[in-house]
Amino acid sequence: MKKILTQVSQQFQLHGTVQAIHPYGYGHINDTYLMKCNHTGAEHQDYILQRINHQVFTKPVELMRNIERVTAHLRRKIQARDGDVERETLNLVPTLDGEWFYQHSDGTYWRVYLFITAAQTYQQVASLAHVYNAAHAFGNFQELLSDFPAEELYETIPHFHHTRKRFEAFEAAVAADLLERVQYVRPEIEFIRAREAESSVLVDLIAEGKLPQRVTHNDTKFNNIMLDNETGQGICVIDLDTVMPGLSLYDFGDAVRFAANPVAEDTRDFSQVHIDLEIFDSLAHGYLDTLRETLTPLEIEYLPFSARLMTFENGIRFLTDYLQGDIYFKTHRENQNLDRCRVQLYLLADMERQFEQLTTIVAQYSNARG
Repeated sequence: MKKILTQVSQQFQLHGTVQAIHPYGYGHINDTYLMKCNHTGAEHQDYILQRINHQVFTKPVELMRNIERVTAHLRRKIQARDGDVERETLNLVPTLDGEWFYQHSDGTYWRVYLFITAAQTYQQVASLAHVYNAAHAFGNFQELLSDFPAEELYETIPHFHHTRKRFEAFEAAVAADLLERVQYVRPEIEFIRAREAESSVLVDLIAEGKLPQRVTHNDTKFNNIMLDNETGQGICVIDLDTVMPGLSLYDFGDAVRFAANPVAEDTRDFSQVHIDLEIFDSLAHGYLDTLRETLTPLEIEYLPFSARLMTFENGIRFLTDYLQGDIYFKTHRENQNLDRCRVQLYLLADMERQFEQLTTIVAQYSNARG
């Protein structure tokens, strides 16, 4: 692997000489490395090297086209407001041939980004201020892209947040029972089946033309925001593989289901799983402070429901992957995807109990100013 990493790194227009390449981050899908460079001049720059998982992202060329177009748009908007384009958006590094990705002879696809300094991601919520700043950053991301024609982006994973189709895939996995795991998860299966009707709610509103299509991130986990080390402000949205046409509700709902649960996504202590209303409050506050004037009234109305739906959808996805043999999400121990599923279902149950409070919080910030 070291030989391949060295070969790939030599295909990009880097400043300085690569001295070391180390695994970096906690991503479930792609393989990510930090490239440390030796610099002879005043300019200092390290890089992020990523192997795109083309088993998951089966259209890597279209995916990279989306990222190139979206980041170029973000740079123009950031420059117009005198922002720092090297820290406030991801910046792709071209190959020696001027392309935005490199395909190795073994068929793998690779890309390089500038490394963002003096900032980091967090796997769990560190403070309510960080929550507000992360939600504000996700909202700002959507606001900056609000004038980008979403229909011009490729749908790199078709029906990615089509919850009804996720439910159908789950039922197919149950019926196939390839690894004879259904016997171990009958309570989870029944829990999901009891909420089947909810899988179609947003899909039906889209079909009726009641919700606008927007450029959305579609994977708004708290750890996909770079937070400044000094100020704690959200400076950059990362992991743009799933940027494509979608709903603002998907982004908000996924942010809630990840950040508002104060324990790890794969904990085995399910008694600790719940929705933290203070965290939800900070998420709604930060998100609506940037998007209050952009979102339609119906989008705002469905923000609390979106939290439930994205939690439901991810529970379905984790259980489907478990039943199929853990082929999508990376696992590091036995039954990790099953534990991830159970966390989502426990969280959903608590969201249902607290739904009136969630609605009240969103209503508070839908009319607030600052």
